[in-house]
Parts: sequence; C-alpha cells; structure tokens
Amino acid sequence: MDHSRAPVLEALQDFRRRGDVVFGPPGHKQGRGVDPRVAEVVGLDVFRSDVLTLNGLDDRRESQGVLDRAQELMADAVGADRAFFSTCGSSLSVKTAMLAVAGPGEKLLLSRNAHKSVIAGVVVNGVEPVWVHPKFDAERHMAHPPEPDDVRRKLEEHPDAKGMLLITPTEGGTCADVAGVAEVCHAYGVPLIVDEAWGAHLPFHPDLPVWGIDAGADLVVTSVHKMGGAIEQSSVFHLQYDRVSPEVLKQREDLLGTTSASSLVYATLDGWRRQMVERGRELLDGAMHRAARIRKTVSELPGIAVMGHDEIVGAGLAADLDPLKVVMDVRGLGVSGMQAAEWLRTERRVDVGGSDTCRISASITHADDDETERVLVDALRALVDGAEGMERRPRVRLPEPPALELEQARLPRDAFFGEAEHVAAKDAVGRIAAETISPYPPGVPVVAPGEVINAEVVEYLRSGVEHGMLIPDAADPSLETFRVVARHR
Repeated sequence: MDHSRAPVLEALQDFRRRGDVVFGPPGHKQGRGVDPRVAEVVGLDVFRSDVLTLNGLDDRRESQGVLDRAQELMADAVGADRAFFSTCGSSLSVKTAMLAVAGPGEKLLLSRNAHKSVIAGVVVNGVEPVWVHPKFDAERHMAHPPEPDDVRRKLEEHPDAKGMLLITPTEGGTCADVAGVAEVCHAYGVPLIVDEAWGAHLPFHPDLPVWGIDAGADLVVTSVHKMGGAIEQSSVFHLQYDRVSPEVLKQREDLLGTTSASSLVYATLDGWRRQMVERGRELLDGAMHRAARIRKTVSELPGIAVMGHDEIVGAGLAADLDPLKVVMDVRGLGVSGMQAAEWLRTERRVDVGGSDTCRISASITHADDDETERVLVDALRALVDGAEGMERRPRVRLPEPPALELEQARLPRDAFFGEAEHVAAKDAVGRIAAETISPYPPGVPVVAPGEVINAEVVEYLRSGVEHGMLIPDAADPSLETFRVVARHR
C-alpha cells in the first residue's frame, strides 16, 4: 500500500481548497464564529480543521471512502487484518472490545490491575468478571501483568468464560508474555483482547517489546495520544483472526461511540501512521538512545532508584520492559512520588507523567530532544537538592499484596446500581462496595463495586488521602465515608 498517502489529511486539504461553505455543524463554521480570545489561545487552525466527515471531508454517501482508506493503511502498517479509528479514547474502546466478546451474564477473564474504564465496562455490560490477579512486586509496591499459567488456571476453573482481557504494558512499562497468554487462550478456544493503551509505538521498532498483534492477540486497543503523535482521545482497534467478528465489533462501537466524531482525531491518527511508516524506526531509535542516557544519568543521583530491565525482567517479574518509560523510585529522598511531582511542577515547571506513593515516571517519546532531556535531568538534580526542605507528610500505610485481592461478593453491575448507603470509614470494613475507588494516576481501582472492603484497604486509602492522594471517582473523595450496598434492617 502507498503509505505516503494520508486520506483524511488530503480530504481536509481538498475541503479547504474548494472553499466549501457549511450550513451544518459545527456551529463555529470553521472558525468564523469563534471568539477571538479563544482563537488567540488555541489557534484558529484548530477550528478550520474541525470538519464533519459526512458531507464534509467526504460526501453525503461517504462514497470516497476517506475514513475506510485511512483505516486500511493503519491496519497494513501494523500487520493487523482490520483497524478501526475511535475518537472517544481507549477508555471507551476497551468497553467496546469487551462488549464484542462477552455479553450480560457471561464470564470474562480480566486482569485485576485494569484501568477504571475496564471496571466501568463490567458495570455497563453486566458481565461476570473472573479476576486474574497480577504479579505483585512487594518491594516496589507495583503490580506487573499476570502470567500464562495464571490465565490457564482461571480458564480451567471457568471453562465457560468467553475470553480474556490483558493489560500490557502497564503504566510503569512492564509487559506481559502476550504470546504465552494468547497460546493459552487459543487452546481453550477463546479470544485474547489486549488493552495496549501505552503501546501504540511498539509495532514500529524491533527492539521495543513485542506488539500485541505480532504476539497473536485477537483484538488490540491502543491509545495513540499516550506514546504516539496523535491528539488526546485518539484510539485504534486492531483486529486479526476470526475469533472476534469485525461486524460485531463495528456494531458495538456504533452502540457506544459518538456520532460526532472529531476530524482532528482522524487527521492526526492518519498523519501519525504515515510518519511512523516512513521514519518510525529512526525516530524511535533516537528516543531509545535518549532514554538510555537519561536512565544512566539519573541512576547516579543519590536517593533516586531507576527501575531497569535487570531488576524487572531479570528477576522474573515481567516478560519485558518498555525502555521509553523511565520509572524512578524517590523514597530514598525521604519523600513520596506525589510530593516529588508537586515540587517539580511548582519549582521547575516540569510535569512528570505519573506519580504515586513511591515513584515518579517520565515518558520519553520521539518528540523529545536535547533541550527536553536537559530540562528533565536538571530538574531531577534540583529535586535531590531540594528534597530535604520539603515538608514531611503523614506516611501512606501500604498494605501487603494479599490484602489487595478483595473478595467479589456481588456482581459489579448489581452492586453499582443497587440500593446503597454511606457509612463512616471505620464502619466500611466488611461491607460490599457500591462504588469504584481509584487513586489517580494511574486510575487502577483499589476497590471495585461488589468487592468486600477490608481494614487494610481502608487504612491505605485513608492514609493516602491524608498524604495528598487524588481519588476522583469516589462518591466522597475525602473517604470519610464509603458508598456501600445497603443493608435492610
């Protein structure tokens, strides 16, 4: 296929060249009606590029196949049979993928280190989750992807399960043995869905961890805005084999997706694919060398421990590690990752990609250059010097890994939509959660609807909030109260 072409971008150029005057959405009419104060901040070209596909980039019948041709090029670029663009982010794409494999009342294997969007998908479509617990790293207080044997045991226990959803890479860059899990799933005749939100770049360089499609996954969802070059909400479904019907996937996407898809998302997805096919190996090669330099320099700073391949893959904790995710444990500085992130933003105007109780992380992409590398390294040096002057906040009481494996006492959908009540934190122990509670980032729920809350989790979450942890999805973000399934007296 001719990867020098970019059908969406070309259609947008043609639209501008023709000078079409539009009497339908969007109401700003390609920027004519935009408040100049808005245009001054975001730029007029954003609005000039905001054009409907239907009777805009394409004609009323979509006979030019603008979007279809762009999606065919994407599939060819990454070795998939089919590709579908989504403008609602992978949070919605994952829900769609789940709906395409399992329906209400059916079982689906799910990695328990899943993003909150997966839990939301369970609630929305009413599947019965079969949790496959991740490999907990007690030293780092991290969850790494489950292994093929973990999946095999669950499929033996639940032979009626319809498929498996695997999350890899994690936000920390640790990767699953996708090929091994795919082999297990296929031996049981079920598809493997991979939530590869952090892995859109993986198909474009041989020295990066294996790409889900190449490893035998049936359906892979990527968030191109995370590590790629498209704007926020850019997501792609990648499909191969016949275990997941493309017709069913398209219908489920139509059920959940927007009817007002953004041409900005389509255009940047199209352009990013062309860039990666033409220059991806060269650009990613440069990014990996840059990340390696940053790792080496930062690892020599006192108080910061950089997570590396030997400590993770060599220790058998994960199958691989994305070298572009620089994960740094800052506990040696006497502060939490949350404090470090706040200090870096306030004092150095550096916004790290992730932070939690123990660490901060920086995503290095093809967009970084010598200047951003210098800014990051200088800021981390300053952090080492400035850590001693930071306030000492209350300690977050981290639970032992087994305490995080909560009992699933009720279907998440039933618990979420059922009658609920609020109880004080001390009275939540032993009660069934009626809400999702996810420290953010990374947005992995500590508590999901239908799970029995234990004392260790309450202590962890409450101490986390006191320290400064963000809990955006709890009914009471202060966690002075918990939303639980009501008891009838």
